[in-house]
Amino acid sequence: MSNIRQIKRRIKGIQSTAKITKAMEMIAASKMRKAQERGIQGRDYANKLTQVISDLVGMTKESSTTYPLMQQREVVNNIGIIHITADRGQTGGLLANLNRSAAKFILEQGKPTSVISVGRRGGDFMRRSQQNVIAEFSGLGDYPTQLATLPISRIAVDDFIDHKLDAVYISYAQFVSTAVQKPVIEQLLPIVPPHKEEEELVSDCIFEPSKDEILSNLLPRYVEMKVYHAILEAIASEQSARMLAMRNATDNAMDLISELTLVYNKARQESITTELLDIISGTAALS
Repeated sequence: MSNIRQIKRRIKGIQSTAKITKAMEMIAASKMRKAQERGIQGRDYANKLTQVISDLVGMTKESSTTYPLMQQREVVNNIGIIHITADRGQTGGLLANLNRSAAKFILEQGKPTSVISVGRRGGDFMRRSQQNVIAEFSGLGDYPTQLATLPISRIAVDDFIDHKLDAVYISYAQFVSTAVQKPVIEQLLPIVPPHKEEEELVSDCIFEPSKDEILSNLLPRYVEMKVYHAILEAIASEQSARMLAMRNATDNAMDLISELTLVYNKARQESITTELLDIISGTAALS
């Protein structure tokens, strides 16, 4: 009888867990749709800004070394990486994949690397790995504004201009689809816009005040946009991974409940059969 009670208690506990994971799946799905829309909408702006900068670089008379954010260092001694992860777990293997990708990149560089951590889980991993974490950001929320992410890009830009860093990269989870989130590491600084042939450049535009001045003002905005867009992609990936993880947890809980229900019914039948045999044996002994 005690075995039956234990099984029944375990079934109720798993049913409660399944209700929680189901609710978390629905919340993550709701957040994922909004985060996905923001991330995809940001891609158009990012692509257009990249195109404008590429056109300006191709048309300007100045060398790229004139602009501090485009200066290629002859010798790269110090590297910076902006590592974007989630504040919370329950995202399946996404966090492990992101941290593994960033750690592999740092080891491959073989040079002093400074880490700007965005997200508590990534910061914890980098500290445990004894990396040089120069700044940590967390608590940006599910729908951050670009204003909230400006300090992140400002640290990277200032350290690059001051020659504290010779190159800056950004590590984040790119949202491919609901089921696929791809760890990506891209170069952020120095800025290397896509090369365009002369016949591909925009030629029917009037620039005010001048191409050089516009480009000087756009380059910092480009860095800010890249950081903000990477964070939006990371949030969409996080919510997608969490939704799938909670769905799998719910499915596993329901499978376990089905198995335990069969065990419970079998144990209950055995208990009833044993009681009937005792009654029949007792009746036979009295007669």
